[in-house]
Amino acid sequence: MSIGLVVVPSVTKLPPETDGAVLVGGSHGAVYAAYLSAKAGARAAIHNDAGIGLDEAGVSGLAWAERHGMAMATVATASARIGDGADMLRRGVISRANAPAAACGVVTGQSVAEAAERLKAAPWPHRKPEPLVEGRSTSGRIVCVDSISLGDARDRGRVIASGSHGGVPAGETAAAFHPALALFNDAGFGIEHAGVAGLAILDKAGIAGATVGALTARIGDGNSTLMQGVLSEVNEAAYRLGGRVGASALALALSVSEKAR
Repeated sequence: MSIGLVVVPSVTKLPPETDGAVLVGGSHGAVYAAYLSAKAGARAAIHNDAGIGLDEAGVSGLAWAERHGMAMATVATASARIGDGADMLRRGVISRANAPAAACGVVTGQSVAEAAERLKAAPWPHRKPEPLVEGRSTSGRIVCVDSISLGDARDRGRVIASGSHGGVPAGETAAAFHPALALFNDAGFGIEHAGVAGLAILDKAGIAGATVGALTARIGDGNSTLMQGVLSEVNEAAYRLGGRVGASALALALSVSEKAR
């Protein structure tokens, strides 16, 4: 039987053919992203390590996947663009692998293309994970979400602090519901500054956007973005609202939320 390969920019929306296939997804490697891959029935998954970051949050999904029987590896963000599964497959280099992936012959320094082939030997099926509730909390006009995919029309004109990376898919998602300010994790910036590429998309839509340093806040955790994050990049719209690199995300969020009343 031929084992499929599914390549996507984000694991937040996965096609039915993911079930039983090896998945190369442009999302970070934190727990919720790993859960989405497992939930879709992926035989094995390769995500981006998002610069690894604070508390090694960018690769925290590896241990979670291992506990659930799924082989998983991550790609060095300096080797391929986060938010771009096709680029990861074309030129990505493996940075970490959990035990089930290592048992298939996946090792640090290997090309993603080779790792994906080796992962076709990963055990499958594995048990479906219990539902994992992703965080969303609201305080006044500030919303914290662990993934920008949880934002919607309710958040128009609000400040949204997201655990997502600030790459192209995140920028496109936020632009669709037009918040007053969108905050992301910079995923270590990465090759071609892919971890902040979504800020330009927001700027074109007239939306303030900023990222926090991956070493200052846990990727995949919107509350950490808001409460711990230190701004690492701001777009022009955010700069006009007072956003400055090196300032706290919380201070900017509070300022913008007051102006948005």
